[in-house]
Amino acid sequence: MNKKSLTMKAALAALTCTVCVSSMNAQKQYPKQEGMTPGMSEYWTPQPKVVTPGDIKTNTAPSDAIVLFDGKDLSAWESVSGGPAQWNVHDGVFTVNKKAGDIQTKQKFNNYQLHIEWCVPKNISGESQGRGNSGIFMQGMYEIQILDCYNNETYVNGQTGSIYKQTPPLANAMRKPGEWNVYDIIYSAPIFKEDGTYRVPPRVTVIQNGIVLQNNTTILGTTEYVGFPKVVKHDAGPIILQSHGDPSEPISFRNVWLREL
Repeated sequence: MNKKSLTMKAALAALTCTVCVSSMNAQKQYPKQEGMTPGMSEYWTPQPKVVTPGDIKTNTAPSDAIVLFDGKDLSAWESVSGGPAQWNVHDGVFTVNKKAGDIQTKQKFNNYQLHIEWCVPKNISGESQGRGNSGIFMQGMYEIQILDCYNNETYVNGQTGSIYKQTPPLANAMRKPGEWNVYDIIYSAPIFKEDGTYRVPPRVTVIQNGIVLQNNTTILGTTEYVGFPKVVKHDAGPIILQSHGDPSEPISFRNVWLREL
């Protein structure tokens, strides 16, 4: 047999082998993937803890809340400058004492859900920032503005529900002077790098009277009255309520509680 015939025979044999293997593979049946059942994507533990909601009729807090004001006294608070909190407690509420300065919680916090109700007096006077001005400072560093913005315009990153001098609110949800406003604030504390910069910046959600004003908004740094935000490394901090120096009538607070997250 010559060399050309041997080459053709080898090629024919290789082709025949390939066809046989392909045929065997086509005929071989492999198991099908098992079908899913509802239980494959369900798990039962750990069960969430049971929290009994507060009663809005009696202004009670949830069962796991830290009560910061129960209508009786300011024992959970102190003056920022030292000593007892000297704001005025009366009729189940407490009212800013502008001569006594800011007050802060004795306890320090990181991540939390804060509920606080506040009321601008019915006879409020003044305009812009000089009308029912106060503020809530997260960890003593980052201010959520309180102001009477009912028919009272001001710079938008300084109105009610703003991250002061940073981010305006998404809406103006003010009730009339003399009516109570409700803030529900969800705050996430920052995480810092070794060099003092943010690894994860602070974030906040603010709901006023059931209306979202800040939706998981990034806080850029300290809320400065003059200048721009600064990143200052810190640990857990208090909640500060501001005694603002504007000449208008002081506002009042009630039903203050916090749930650590």
